[in-house]
Amino acid sequence: MKQAIDAVIVPDCFISNHEGFLGSIKNFIEDFVVTEIDIDGQQVNTAASTEGRASSGRDNKACAEYKDGHSSASQDAEVSVDWGVDAPLSNIGTFDLGVILGQSVSEELEHFVLTLRDKNPTELELSLGSFADKHQRANVHRAVRHRFPFLMTVTIQPEIRVREDPDYRELSQLVKDDEAEDFFRFIDAKVRGSSYTFRPDDNKEHRTAVHHFLNRRFGKLVETKSFNDQGRTSISVRLRERGRPKKRSSEERKDEEVYTAFTLCKENLETLEAISYMAAALGVLPSDFTYAGIKDKRAITYQSMVVKKVSPQRLKEKSEELQRKGMRLSRVRSVSEPLRLGRLQGNHFDLVVRDLRPHGATDSDSSNANLRSRLVALVKEAVENVKTRGFVNYYGPQRFGSSQSVQSDRVGLALLKEDMGSAVRLFFTPEEGDDPQNQAKRYFLQTNNAKESLALMPLSKPRERLMLRALNRYGTGPDGCTQAWLSLPHSTRVFYPHAYCSRVWNEAVAHRLTTLGHSVRKGDLVWMQDGRKPLENPGEIHVVTDEEEENGVYTLEQVLLPMPGNTVRYPENSMRSWYMDRLAHDGLANCRFRVSSLKLNLPGCYRPMLAKLHNLRYQLQRTGSGESGGALMGERKQNSDSLLLTLNFDLHSSCYATICLREIMKCDL
Repeated sequence: MKQAIDAVIVPDCFISNHEGFLGSIKNFIEDFVVTEIDIDGQQVNTAASTEGRASSGRDNKACAEYKDGHSSASQDAEVSVDWGVDAPLSNIGTFDLGVILGQSVSEELEHFVLTLRDKNPTELELSLGSFADKHQRANVHRAVRHRFPFLMTVTIQPEIRVREDPDYRELSQLVKDDEAEDFFRFIDAKVRGSSYTFRPDDNKEHRTAVHHFLNRRFGKLVETKSFNDQGRTSISVRLRERGRPKKRSSEERKDEEVYTAFTLCKENLETLEAISYMAAALGVLPSDFTYAGIKDKRAITYQSMVVKKVSPQRLKEKSEELQRKGMRLSRVRSVSEPLRLGRLQGNHFDLVVRDLRPHGATDSDSSNANLRSRLVALVKEAVENVKTRGFVNYYGPQRFGSSQSVQSDRVGLALLKEDMGSAVRLFFTPEEGDDPQNQAKRYFLQTNNAKESLALMPLSKPRERLMLRALNRYGTGPDGCTQAWLSLPHSTRVFYPHAYCSRVWNEAVAHRLTTLGHSVRKGDLVWMQDGRKPLENPGEIHVVTDEEEENGVYTLEQVLLPMPGNTVRYPENSMRSWYMDRLAHDGLANCRFRVSSLKLNLPGCYRPMLAKLHNLRYQLQRTGSGESGGALMGERKQNSDSLLLTLNFDLHSSCYATICLREIMKCDL
């Protein structure tokens, strides 16, 4: 079933017509090694790498894209927000209280939060335990306030206790709960020059009451004013330029300015999972780590990172502890600023494809000498073809959550249609199996009981728990479902509509190649810039003329297709009507690609139809009976006398190595 789903999401349309062959990847963890290539073109695990300089550069306004479905910061910056915070707050999407506090205390805290609505809050208080290390205490204070802005944390050294914040309770009686939470996050973030805008309120007496409360409780820190926009009046709150809750010492200011860069090597770990472990060990928040891109889990990966408020010496002291978790740190050094998402040229891959055999061959055929000679010819033809012509630049199955029963693009379609209830139910569709996560999902769909489902959901599933907590608080109706989606970080919410748009793009490129062929046609959009540098402005996109088609001015490698959005232009040939029909088929004929209730805006972007691999080297060899491959990851038994293929190549960022292999082998992996 999984293969059938993947085949639809990644069409069987290729740029080359060779036969291909069968094989298996990721049998051993050493079979898939990914090394980030920094902005200067150096691999980050080499001494010559200079990625740690982490200079900001210009924002990529075209649509920088990242593997595993993580969207670019430049897209986040273009979100249209009618109310809320006008400056980015700390990203808590990777935060795990289970790591910071321990599972038992974290569960007690979850239960405590649920009981706040049932009992007299003035009599409720919870101890989180004792924390001797001041860095750890600071981490606990910040983490709890970030996750639960309606709580206040009090230190009775070395113990930390929590209770409901009376200021929050008073404000929540004047405005909606989600506004009160967002306001307290805004206050805690203390981003200089930032502001927070409450929802429009046309009741002057009510606005006066809100003004009085804010000035009474936070007057030294903020200033408030009412303003009129399109006939509606709202209250805006801005941090005073000189307003600070306390004066920081020179030592604290010095700690805030410390940035340490390092190269992280991880095995069989997700990037965000590794960050959670490191944050807990160092006593900082996950949001204190910055990186250029997300890397595969089922692989050995090398990537550059920068951590704030941790000295190189302190990081080195934790190296041995982190190594026990499957992480190795190298090239630890001081830098002047954090790393930026997308600040990389691409990735280098060292891959091994095992158990090679022609299409249609059986395991018993592998020892046939004639068949082996044919297989060698097939492999050479396939690799050389892709080396010369490139491969169709599809989004890989991981972009759509291919291990899930319900693909992420279906959730994204429901969000674009603003059907929040359906999107929630799709999100909680269980997979096969009876593990705690799927038990909790089934229970929610069967009973609609978010509170009991939350108790069943493992602490290791922060997205599901955030949504269940919101559903329990706001209900499971349309408004409650909207609040559930708003409980997720923006980068997580926008992933689902992006998955839908990525699926449309995959279908578009297959249709373009099938109907218009493998040459540039009149009306195609082409890239006026050589190489693979990011598009800086729409003026670099050109529509091919009749004369240019006849003279063969452009190559297929320069042809772009748009990912749907509200700022892109579509090809001026039959592909334009295809896009319109495809969106109309899904009920999006009049879609603005903006979901205001979720603060989502999808401007769209342009993606080259073809991608090319660089610095390719490959070698065929026979599997030796005494070969040791390390930790076994796959299920297929290895033939001791079969052929294996090693591949080494570079890809630009946002290109998928598995899609490149798929074009070479002509099979799903």
